[in-house]
Amino acid sequence: MTAAGTDTETAAVTRVVHTAGQMAENLDLLTSTLYDVLSDRITDLQGDQPMLDLMRLSIEDNLRTVIHAVRTGITMDAVDAPPAAVEYARRLAQRGISANALLRAYRLGQELALDWIFDQIAENEPDPHVAYRAGQLFMATTFRYIDAVAEQLVGVYEDERERWLANRNTMRAAVLADLLAGAPVDAAAAERALGYRLHQQHLGVVLWDEHAGGDLRDLEKLLGQAARILDAAGQPLFVPRDRATGWAWLPLGRGAADSAGQLTDDRAAELRGLVGDRLLLALGTVGSGEEGFRRTHADALRAQQVALVAGDRRHSVISFADSRVRAASLLAADLPATRRLVADALGELAVDTENASRLRTTLRAFLESRNSYAATAAQIHLHKNTVKYRVDKAVAARGRSLDEDRLDLELALVATYWLGSPVLAPA
Repeated sequence: MTAAGTDTETAAVTRVVHTAGQMAENLDLLTSTLYDVLSDRITDLQGDQPMLDLMRLSIEDNLRTVIHAVRTGITMDAVDAPPAAVEYARRLAQRGISANALLRAYRLGQELALDWIFDQIAENEPDPHVAYRAGQLFMATTFRYIDAVAEQLVGVYEDERERWLANRNTMRAAVLADLLAGAPVDAAAAERALGYRLHQQHLGVVLWDEHAGGDLRDLEKLLGQAARILDAAGQPLFVPRDRATGWAWLPLGRGAADSAGQLTDDRAAELRGLVGDRLLLALGTVGSGEEGFRRTHADALRAQQVALVAGDRRHSVISFADSRVRAASLLAADLPATRRLVADALGELAVDTENASRLRTTLRAFLESRNSYAATAAQIHLHKNTVKYRVDKAVAARGRSLDEDRLDLELALVATYWLGSPVLAPA
């Protein structure tokens, strides 16, 4: 290699390391860009928010690993797949999603990342020879990384899929899938496969652990306690969805009492005491027969989605039987529109601050108490004069009377209470 060639190679390596530094500085932007495209293109995961969240963590972990390897000179053959990527592969296997979804995500991610990298090199490197060589080096680096990591992850996927299939009751899963899809089933055969009677009333439950490495036994224990509190008539049906999520049905019998399966305030308080700081519980509405079996499960999933959207502001125990939760689930389906509704209806109250939260809480109780200061004071344990002061402050912050656009106001308060920060303006 000539002296000029050596100089070009050295400058190209320097440019590659510098570009990796730019990737680190723009990590959040790169992660969001890749996530937006992949979540739209990988159709197998659409509607499965926990898996999409894990995919986002996997994207960020992969980018961090590539950046670190480039900046420190570690060869890609020595790189281990990041932990979030490994867990993502395991979850795909547990859900029966094809490994093609895994490999396609890496191919698309590489294409998008290289587009960004080439743009940065072209913008910052004046020497076209150095820019061309730096692009070659980065392309070769990403190909070696994808080869190394994809091989590891396919192995993880195949091992987990084999283990999961070995431990799962295949017939039971197939029957459940047919039931939930509304396909014709032999009711007697389905009941034998599930170990659960279909011709009775049911309450659908979704349980999940915020810690990905949780133990399904914790969810089963919580389900048993919930069954007792909610007056279940027998042994619940529990179906692991993955290592951190379980679907369940509580049997309420054919002639269940009106209170069976109902989440009263006392029962909700008792369940919140059981879930702790990492387990969560979403309930459907009571349904009867095969159709009720499907509907109560769908309702529980909708309640879970409200909690997932709320993030760290979520309610640990939530029921779709609450009309406010039903409204919140519709509002959660279009967050940009809901944010606009909240901003328009609440004015200066639509801010994510403690003071605005206190005023919203008082105002929501005031409206629910039919504009009674005394009833509101009793409900939220404040003096009547304090309630009046806060309501006046809330009206002033809103910028117009409570009777103006009253429905929008009530919907906005439902959205802020159940969905939290995602529908509020930053402080």
